[in-house]
Amino acid sequence: MTSSQTKVYLEIVKKIRFIIQEDGLKAGDRLPSERELSARLHVGRSSVREALRSLELVGLIETRRGEGTFIRNFYENGLVQLIAPFLLQDEKTRRDLLQMKELLEKDAIRVLCQTQTGNCLEAFHEIFSDEQSSIAVFHQTFLKTLVEQVDNYLMYRVWMIVHDYASTLSCDVHLNARELHEKLYIALQNKQEQTALELYEAIMGNIQFHL
Repeated sequence: MTSSQTKVYLEIVKKIRFIIQEDGLKAGDRLPSERELSARLHVGRSSVREALRSLELVGLIETRRGEGTFIRNFYENGLVQLIAPFLLQDEKTRRDLLQMKELLEKDAIRVLCQTQTGNCLEAFHEIFSDEQSSIAVFHQTFLKTLVEQVDNYLMYRVWMIVHDYASTLSCDVHLNARELHEKLYIALQNKQEQTALELYEAIMGNIQFHL
């Protein structure tokens, strides 16, 4: 593929992604047909087919015989688990990953303490009411909820990618209760930023990753 062909091909992929956003499509929804995409993008069907094939190759879409092409959930297709061992081979990269995760989570705490209004933190009620999940599962759900409440989609997407790679690393959770998480939640409610950050560090001090 020549440089000019590559540029056209990548442009088509970009436009297909724009159509997904423009049409409000999400995981599980069906994409427009090749014919419709060709008409909307003003390119040949063969070019559309190649672009779709590349998206399917990395697991972002799937073709179902007789039904059409559907959007897949990136976080459920195993792509991270597949490539993480290759990307996280050296200890420095793994440490950088965990540092980035911690920075994002601390920034989420800072933003919530500085900007939260009304019932921003109500989402935490549901996870605290679930007494069946293990402390490890509860901890992961707590962090996910924490970042979600910032209401910054880009930050959430970056955190999800970093989190998914971090989840491929083996770790030991030495927490045996939710007490620290509850105290952190109260600190967030009271907008006590420094206390919340100290509690976060106390929680993470009980999570030991094997690098």
